[in-house]
Amino acid sequence: MNAVNLDDMASIQRIDPGGMGRHIAEFPGQCREAMGLVRSGGVPEEYGLADSIVILGLGGSAIGGDLVRALVEYECRVPMLINRDYRLPAFVNDHTLIIASSYSGNTEEVLSALREALEREAMCMAITTGGELARVFQREGLPLITFEYDSQPRAALGYSFTTLFALLQELGFVGDGSGRLEEAIEALVPLGSRVGVEVPEVENPAKQMARRLEGRLPVIYGAGHLSEVARRWKCQFNENSKGWAFWEVLPELNHNAVAGYEFPDSVARNVHVLLLASELYLPRHRARMEVTSEILGQKGISHESVQVMGGSTIAQLLWAIHLGDYVTYYLALLRGVDPSPVASIAYLKERLAQIP
Repeated sequence: MNAVNLDDMASIQRIDPGGMGRHIAEFPGQCREAMGLVRSGGVPEEYGLADSIVILGLGGSAIGGDLVRALVEYECRVPMLINRDYRLPAFVNDHTLIIASSYSGNTEEVLSALREALEREAMCMAITTGGELARVFQREGLPLITFEYDSQPRAALGYSFTTLFALLQELGFVGDGSGRLEEAIEALVPLGSRVGVEVPEVENPAKQMARRLEGRLPVIYGAGHLSEVARRWKCQFNENSKGWAFWEVLPELNHNAVAGYEFPDSVARNVHVLLLASELYLPRHRARMEVTSEILGQKGISHESVQVMGGSTIAQLLWAIHLGDYVTYYLALLRGVDPSPVASIAYLKERLAQIP
């Protein structure tokens, strides 16, 4: 058993000097505060006439867009794309709504794509804490939504997700879901009381799951409204726990990944698959999850189903995000690594700044 005691507050504070655990606990509060940002942002009504939406973002600033897209893709009346590169697709024009999302406001890929968007006279707006992005929008007199929250970008998800969701409602791209959102946020409170840092491991399912994952390679499977939650878990395992992780989506993984359980043997012996299960999935998605679990068992691959709770898709999405954030946090503590800094990403940005 790992020597780290997940119930020892002194050890937790020593390993987590940046307070990532506190940021995770504040996720419901972030969502509540973000609900009012759109109305105060002065978004022009004509932006609601756009025939497509492109969200510019990378990493922790892009995942909010991924989650919103997965949540509303069968309801949103126009196509939505998350753009993670320096350039824009050819279809972007003056009828496209561009939403630049960058926590720092200095993400170089976002700023590059934004320059193209401005040249094509797209309808542009931004969500950020400041930086060059804010300066550009202030200079151009374009709608800008800002917030203040001192954390790593990934730990401010409550702002990026909720703001985007509320914006789509405000502009009429999706129906009014404010009531569902408020209920979903309230449903996070009892989850926090079950998996929070102060809850002992013997009673804490998130701590127990992290313990089962220690020494293993996490692979997360999701479907439908939870497909991008699987991506979020993967990214949090990478950045919080400082480890390898992968994610797959049903039904696509049933057409390739299940054939790859054979080799190499060392991976099959060390992987642990987490299947995000939901009663709100399509019946065929539920059936595929069940059969996929059977195949994993037949191959002797360690796996478990994570039953996601909530009476609506948005409630389940937020619930699963909150649980995953805690699991990856506890795994970082078990590994004795500070979950906040991401040294390799910082090094990469520093080196890129030296290359013209």
